[in-house]
Amino acid sequence: MNEPVASAACLLVNEVGLHARPSVKLTKLAKTFAAKVEVAASPQGPWVDAKSIVKVMAFKAAKGETLHFRAAGADASAALAALSELVEAGFHEGAEAPHG
Repeated sequence: MNEPVASAACLLVNEVGLHARPSVKLTKLAKTFAAKVEVAASPQGPWVDAKSIVKVMAFKAAKGETLHFRAAGADASAALAALSELVEAGFHEGAEAPHG
């Protein structure tokens, strides 16, 4: 791969980790970018296609684990920024979280 590769890591903060609903949100968002996007539980891999719902759901990461992303392509940095924001926001599932 001759394209530049960008990477990011973020902590799973939502209660249920990377289960069905967050997996769908992650893959839908990844598919909006042209970049090749992959996710892993470790910087060494194994890496899976973040645009594949089957592969992401099989990932089964729990709350407190770190997700590692890497992307290659013209919009790789934008893809990583958006995916990191989604994960760090708990997949927007904790709307009832206390503010204070």
